[in-house]
Amino acid sequence: MEPTRRRVLGALATAATAGVAGCSSDTAPSADSSDDRTGAGNTETTAGTDERPVRNASGTTAADADSVYTRVYRETSESVALIRTPRGSQGSGFLYDERHFVTNYHVVGESDRVSVQFDDTVSRVGRVVGRDPRSDLAVIEVDVPDGIAPLDLIDSEPAIGTRVAVVGSPYGLRGSLTSGIVSGVDRQVPSPVGDYQIPNAIQTDAPVNPGNSGGPLVNLSGKVLGVVNSGGGDNIAFAISAALVRRVVPALLADGEYDHPYLGARTATVTELVARANGFPNAEGVIVVNVPSDVPAAGQLRPCTSVERVEGFRVPVGGDAILAVEGTSIRSDKDLHAYLALEASPDDTLSVRVRRDGAVTTVPVEIGARPELVA
Repeated sequence: MEPTRRRVLGALATAATAGVAGCSSDTAPSADSSDDRTGAGNTETTAGTDERPVRNASGTTAADADSVYTRVYRETSESVALIRTPRGSQGSGFLYDERHFVTNYHVVGESDRVSVQFDDTVSRVGRVVGRDPRSDLAVIEVDVPDGIAPLDLIDSEPAIGTRVAVVGSPYGLRGSLTSGIVSGVDRQVPSPVGDYQIPNAIQTDAPVNPGNSGGPLVNLSGKVLGVVNSGGGDNIAFAISAALVRRVVPALLADGEYDHPYLGARTATVTELVARANGFPNAEGVIVVNVPSDVPAAGQLRPCTSVERVEGFRVPVGGDAILAVEGTSIRSDKDLHAYLALEASPDDTLSVRVRRDGAVTTVPVEIGARPELVA
């Protein structure tokens, strides 16, 4: 179980230090807690009067009952479960189809069986049928009680500013909801293994705590924008995008694992300094810095031949500059990584437009599979 990076104040936990995937939890607090943030400002009043909203026995008003977040909670919470492993770690997961929950790899680890708690009285043993450490995703097969519906994935990238909710089990408090907005898109976050950066991640300011990992980040329609992966600081948390989930999870269901597309070339974004040193007309694309002899890109892409200093900075010179892949412009190293992860597959041959020897040309490049992880 990896400790969390997030500092948590109050009665729930003491401060702890975390690694990359720090939102699964080993312990639960002894007391419940509440968060009335989503109810703020939602009371009904009559304009120009001093009338106060009438509250019922539970302290809520009619306006509270009609809160968009209340509706989202009602529509999604039954589809989100508390996941516990035999080694004592815990997190969240959501129903992907009639028999399968999606969660984080770092929640289940190498456990073959886990506890899936649907509510206070119903808990069943599930079997981990697929896992991918690089994308930090895992799939659990379990006998799902009647009446629980799978959650749908969004089919496009969310806009920054989109209102969202995180539904999950922070510190084992099953059925909790926090709210916020999408505060960034197309982020890269470290995976639980050191050789990969998870592309296309969604950033949110919704509070995320240990135990939220694996739960859904949803929009106000209850559709899943991503799988909560980590919370690394005040008002910053990340989720694995629905686009990557849509790529990886079907393979986990079919084969138990996922083969990541792989070039093997080390690249760097073409900055103004790189463009100047190489005589490029503008700062565009990514330059190929190094191509080891045993990777798929060997013999297909040309690496830089030297390193020069420009205004005191070392920059690569002489390599191919990748401008586009299959007609999609590549503006940065992050763009290339995201394209390969979301659009390419091992054994694909891609049409790559490069700047080479002062001219722009198109070359075919065959993609391989990223090497298996060594235990």
